[in-house]
Amino acid sequence: MALVFLLFLLLPYLSLSEAKKPTTDQLTADYYAKSCPRFHDIIRGVIVDKQIAHSTTAAATLRLFFHDCMVDGCDGSVLITSNAFNKAERDADINLSLPGDSFDLIVKAKTALELECPGTVSCSDILAVATRDLVTMVGGPFYNISLGRKDGFTSNAAKVKYHLAEPTTPFDDIISMFEEKGLDVGDMVALTGAHTIGFSHCKEFSDRLYHYSNKADTDPTYHPKYAEGLKKLCANYTKDPTMSAFNDVMTPNKFDNMYYLNLQRGMGLLASDQIMASDKRTKPFVDRFASNQSAFFEAFARAMEKVSVYGIKTGKQGEVRRRCDSFNSIST
Repeated sequence: MALVFLLFLLLPYLSLSEAKKPTTDQLTADYYAKSCPRFHDIIRGVIVDKQIAHSTTAAATLRLFFHDCMVDGCDGSVLITSNAFNKAERDADINLSLPGDSFDLIVKAKTALELECPGTVSCSDILAVATRDLVTMVGGPFYNISLGRKDGFTSNAAKVKYHLAEPTTPFDDIISMFEEKGLDVGDMVALTGAHTIGFSHCKEFSDRLYHYSNKADTDPTYHPKYAEGLKKLCANYTKDPTMSAFNDVMTPNKFDNMYYLNLQRGMGLLASDQIMASDKRTKPFVDRFASNQSAFFEAFARAMEKVSVYGIKTGKQGEVRRRCDSFNSIST
């Protein structure tokens, strides 16, 4: 009897604890069917115009989405602008290179949606759907996106370094970063296939070109001709930090499996890319995706669906921001 009475007393607190936990049960594919029926049409119109005007938009938005979700979940925290009281995620060192086109796309989509259905659509849902539609637009697979995310209440630059890999991050640590978020090695290799589009700045791989080790200036895992071309391309990168190279030199604006074929040929731009072609944990996936684009697309779609619901906020755990770059309340 005493135990039953104790459980009765604790029940409200247990229920409250459960209520604070994010749940995908509150997400649905038709979340905006009644409240904002033109949601998908409006986003599609914005992304088509932006991608046609700036061909790197798809890669930029895909990277923005990933950088948002990997740090405390898919809650639009990377969109927040810093102020005098808080240095936000977008100003963390690794996020300073996030392209402006991706932020601009979200602002335009949010503005259009606010005119159509004010205070209804979250910035995190806009980012998730815009990313999916852009991937499809440049040739990648379609995957399901459930809707109903709320925008988070926090954005802290200090948290970023523990969740996103840098060029010098050991490969074991990179694998651990994914595993901590419920993503296995196969998911990691598939998601890294996003490098089939987009570019990287020369400073991110310059160590592999000019001062690799005491025995060799250039990383011997690079294909010699590829390394030679990169050296010419990045010759003045110290004077011009904006200098960059396509992640996939063969089909840079097409979402396909060429990225994995490049790895097999020693044409992985970043060290964390190239090592996947030789590490025994990742090589089988690289070889499979290189020989079978459908297998890559299926794995990528499955992994993106998992990422898209990681750490989501629902109900009172978040809000629908009026502007994607700021919280609704300064006290937040």
